[in-house]
Amino acid sequence: IALSFLALLCLAEAKQKDFYSFKLVNSRGRLVSLEKYRGSVSLVVNVASECGYTEEHYKDLQQLQKDFGPFHFNVLAFPCNQFGQQEPGSDKEIDSFVRRVYGVSFPIFSKIAVVGIGANNAYKYLVEASRKEPTWNFWKYLIDTDGKVVDAWGPEVSVKEIRPRIADMVRKLIIKRKEEL
Repeated sequence: IALSFLALLCLAEAKQKDFYSFKLVNSRGRLVSLEKYRGSVSLVVNVASECGYTEEHYKDLQQLQKDFGPFHFNVLAFPCNQFGQQEPGSDKEIDSFVRRVYGVSFPIFSKIAVVGIGANNAYKYLVEASRKEPTWNFWKYLIDTDGKVVDAWGPEVSVKEIRPRIADMVRKLIIKRKEEL
């Protein structure tokens, strides 16, 4: 009973927050408050280095980061080894690989579980808010400036397909900031 209560308490805690209220460890072992991304648009992605989707997704995610980031937009990458064991390396190896091979400049976080009992609380929030749970690598969650989930897509939906939606959100954010000056 105590364990059930604790599980419900954790779930309730995840429901009360927005995505930017979480703190996570990055690929270099530092605790990062996602509050630093509040006020910008984010695309949260569970990534893997040895997946059939790896090359296309990393190239397109880096292009998004280059075109829209880092002041108005960020890709936030979360390595995960739960689907086909396609992210077997250490955080340091993953970070080095994606920066060397794909020129990644967006934030890479520490490897986490995104589904199941051991899922990270930030991902529990994403699943609860979107009602969409990752079933493979490269699930993408679009987060607005307030940390709310706007939409989510599986790996079969390319980054290029959702780019217009991101561009529209970034454009509206830039216009809003100009009006506030």
